[in-house]
Amino acid sequence: MTDQPTRQQPLIDIESLSKSFPGQVALNNVSMQILPGQIHALVGQNGSGKSTLIKILAGYHQPDPGSIVRLHGETVDIATLDPHERAHLHVMHQDLGLVRSLSIMENLALGRGYHTGALGRINWAKEAARVSALLAEFDVRADPRTLVQALAPADQAIIALVRALQDWGDGEWGVLVLDEPTASLPKPEVDRLFAAVRRIAQRGGGVIFVSHRLDEVFDLADHVTVLRDGVVVGSQPLRELDQTRLIELIVGRAIDDLYTAPPEPMSEVAVQTENLAGENLIDLDLTVRRGEVVGVAGLVGSGRDEVAALLFGAKRPVRGEVRVGGRVVRAPREAIIAGMALVPADRKGLGCIPEHTVRENVVLPRLGPFGRFWLRRDAERSEAVRWVVEVDIRPADPERRIITLSGGNQQKAVLARWLRTSPSVLVLDEPTQGVDVGAKASIYELLAKSAEGGTAIIMCSSDAEELAHVCDRVLVLRGGKVATELSGGSLTSDRIVQEILS
Repeated sequence: MTDQPTRQQPLIDIESLSKSFPGQVALNNVSMQILPGQIHALVGQNGSGKSTLIKILAGYHQPDPGSIVRLHGETVDIATLDPHERAHLHVMHQDLGLVRSLSIMENLALGRGYHTGALGRINWAKEAARVSALLAEFDVRADPRTLVQALAPADQAIIALVRALQDWGDGEWGVLVLDEPTASLPKPEVDRLFAAVRRIAQRGGGVIFVSHRLDEVFDLADHVTVLRDGVVVGSQPLRELDQTRLIELIVGRAIDDLYTAPPEPMSEVAVQTENLAGENLIDLDLTVRRGEVVGVAGLVGSGRDEVAALLFGAKRPVRGEVRVGGRVVRAPREAIIAGMALVPADRKGLGCIPEHTVRENVVLPRLGPFGRFWLRRDAERSEAVRWVVEVDIRPADPERRIITLSGGNQQKAVLARWLRTSPSVLVLDEPTQGVDVGAKASIYELLAKSAEGGTAIIMCSSDAEELAHVCDRVLVLRGGKVATELSGGSLTSDRIVQEILS
């Protein structure tokens, strides 16, 4: 395999790639090229085939016969790459694949080994110098012996980048696949990560950037390929597209308005907090009326990421209290009885039971209507079917295990399980994280409909654009306190970001 491709020769050339599973064609005749120095975005709704393509590139799935993949101009069997070839096609998943309890140096040695001296002993000084030099290239100022868990999220992501690139020698170009790398990063740390990614492209590496955040796609990438139902429906330079046209390519139709405006709030108070405090949250006084949509913004550590759990009683407050309809709430059971519902950020860990069916998840919070002493399965199934249709879960099969659904459809199922309880207060933590643009529009519409029915909605989110369009007002937290409240003409995404970073 040639190590120094010409500028015109693709680093990776995918031609007529298909992948079928029993009863499903996940990818159909997909072709795309990644050139040296190119940041190539790969976008599409959940279930469009992106994950299958990534798993093929990672060697997890074998493509169907007739699929062709060329690395540096040579046809290869993507499922059985030798170690040298595999080092030049690296997939960095959302969870980064780092061992948080090990040091930076130990993480970079995993699968590679250490420099050794006489008698096979590890040359720690030489290894530390090597790792320090790699970190310096990406402006990470940390001791190689620092535990990964002690690093900021952006630094952890950059460590994962460095580990992927450490064996790319001078003139040895490779392709890095980034799968939703910014899902858990606040904006300032996203900027740091993007600077590192641009550095890779400037050196001649190729990058496949997978993201649902279209503003990041336009900010970082220079070319985009759109998958829909396993087929490439567009592949072109991003300068030839605007966001509206890209959304149309992704969902296959025009979306008149991605966001649904909130209805006019009512006068009746639904939920109040007084002097609420947690680990990082110092003081939160909050009053939300029925039908009102209130956003909570702030950096990690500002207290924003604690608000949802404190409101629901899932986390014990240091002081203060939460009242729902005048009733004090101290625990999740009390919150549910009072009419509060929570859609947590950790969808799979806390929001649902992944191995159970859609039906079992949707009906779980309220089983009373199906019988006191035994469940009436026909009534249970009928209720599940009604909500599958109501929130447009796809495929519309209530007996399907929820873990097999796309992220957007999983989130719809989590919403359905709580909306069917007719909550007076709905608390959401990162409600559209990892959700495609089509599912986002559906979720915003469901929330607006719920608010119109009188539900008070509290939305904790790191997505400033989302908060600006969906909420009546937004509280910005800094240092554990409400630094400012934005509403009316001052409620814009730019102003939210400005206040967060002030």
